[in-house]
Amino acid sequence: MSEPLSRTVVVLAAGEGKRMKSSLPKVLHPLLGRTLLGHVLSAAEPLAAQRTMVVVGHGADQVRAQLAEVAPEAVAVHQAEQLGTGHAVRIALEAAPEATGTVVVLNGDVPLLRPETVTALVAAHEGERAAATVLAAEVPDPTGLGRIVRDAAGRLEQIVEQRDATPAQLAVREINAGIYAFDLGRLRDVLGKLSTDNDQGEEYLTDVFGLLVSAGEPVAVHLAADHTETLGCNDRVELAALRRMLRDRVNAGWMRAGVSLLDPETTWIDVTVALDRDAVVDQNTQLCGGSVVGSGALVGPDVTLVDTVVGAGATVLRSHAVGAEIGPGASVGPYAYLRPAARLAEKAKVGTFVEVKNSEIGAGSKVPHLTYVGDATIGEQSNIGAASVFVNYDGVKKHRTVIGSHARTGADNMFVAPVEVGDGAYTAAGSVIIEDVPAGAMGVARARQRNIEGWVRKRRPGTAAAEAAERAVQGASSQVPPASEGEAIHGAGE
Repeated sequence: MSEPLSRTVVVLAAGEGKRMKSSLPKVLHPLLGRTLLGHVLSAAEPLAAQRTMVVVGHGADQVRAQLAEVAPEAVAVHQAEQLGTGHAVRIALEAAPEATGTVVVLNGDVPLLRPETVTALVAAHEGERAAATVLAAEVPDPTGLGRIVRDAAGRLEQIVEQRDATPAQLAVREINAGIYAFDLGRLRDVLGKLSTDNDQGEEYLTDVFGLLVSAGEPVAVHLAADHTETLGCNDRVELAALRRMLRDRVNAGWMRAGVSLLDPETTWIDVTVALDRDAVVDQNTQLCGGSVVGSGALVGPDVTLVDTVVGAGATVLRSHAVGAEIGPGASVGPYAYLRPAARLAEKAKVGTFVEVKNSEIGAGSKVPHLTYVGDATIGEQSNIGAASVFVNYDGVKKHRTVIGSHARTGADNMFVAPVEVGDGAYTAAGSVIIEDVPAGAMGVARARQRNIEGWVRKRRPGTAAAEAAERAVQGASSQVPPASEGEAIHGAGE
């Protein structure tokens, strides 16, 4: 049994993408959890290539930074002048003189390309022992794309770019997807023979096929099952179209896996997200990054989750969460904001207009409404009163508040950290808690109320408030029953 061939992947990512009108290189524009380049690198992963070469040019430092994050083993090869695809592949292979076997060339802007299609292309190429194999597709409108030109016997004759095609060739709907597999030794032999005698004055990689045919070398065409996989991106309109196509593909996959998406057209799920069977996602929901949604959980409507874990049976309504953990059976929203390191234990509740940051909320504990919880630990089965603020920042450092289990804190409380409220303790409404409250104690920290009679009449004469107060006083006095003569004397005597 022969050993498997060595494989090298070359990704062409040097183009500026002028029509994107962006300071960001085209291949770094995001699309459902990955950049365009990230999608292409992911599609090539099953090849288990010995080396991956990425040709960079415009925005090279930005592309290198992306590679360091998502494919640190990849080697960036700088193409200082963009002199064509043939030139790009040649300098990539010059940077890997030890490479042998099969080389797979991919464009960096085809994010819908499936791993299965890449592996099928390479399997067909190696199985036929071809010198070169091109991935082709039948498209409804081939405008702007290179055409596959076959001879009378149906064999590949050449690949012709749109600008160099004859009227008869322009009528061909079989297009070059810009994805190839080559025998590396034979490719090296012909790369140096490429001409710049074309409309753009560049070295076209596609001319390799004509040279190989002329030399009597076997070349092949592998047809993609779905032409949308081969679609590239030249401007933001096309990017938006690709995003919609990928959304539909991702959503269909999850629904077939047992996830309910109540309105797929308004549900956007990154390719990096994981959902368990029987999860339910309602309309206008975005699930991003490394988010995970557990079985039986309900997320949406109007929810955005970024790198957030939602436990089985939990509910998240009309809320935004980033880097949070929502425990099984927990409840969030509506209109809640969970910031990084917000962790809700089983059956905890974060309600309306509540913000939580870097805090743990214990099992069964509730923060129902109008509250900020920052840098805090709340025990089990506690209740935080409405309009409370965990005052965690002294202007220099952040400090932590600890609320025990089975505690009941009053409405409109301020917890000035560092401070601790013990297990089973209560705090009175309107309190500013600056000292620890022992377990089982009632913490009261507010001034005694003092009423200044007649203040509005004296300080705000002629206002609507003064007139309303006067009417109320007169109305109250008119309802007092007259005293009897004896009572009047008695009162006067006192």
